[in-house]
Amino acid sequence: MEGDGPPSEEEILAHYQRMISDGNPVSRWKAVEGLARMDSPAAFPLLVQALSDEDWRVRQKAAWALGVVGDARAIPILQRALQGEKEDVREMIMEALSSIRRRPPAEGR
Repeated sequence: MEGDGPPSEEEILAHYQRMISDGNPVSRWKAVEGLARMDSPAAFPLLVQALSDEDWRVRQKAAWALGVVGDARAIPILQRALQGEKEDVREMIMEALSSIRRRPPAEGR
């Protein structure tokens, strides 16, 4: 029967997209955390979007998540995000950059 199996990646991404657009920063923060756990290149654009969130805690979690995902495409994005950012977020961005640079290149990324 349809709907009895686990949700598809597209359904999961749609769920997190709704959460990232939620007015509650806690929902957005949780969405970023979930996207990091997906370990899917499809989560990358949503994480980049969250890096520009109005709430510094969401931006900090987005930087952490980009470091966890380890996609080298995030390096210039994270470097730009350092400009004018509060210290706690800058520290997480620096950790994410370090983590990405230490990671061996993945095929297809």
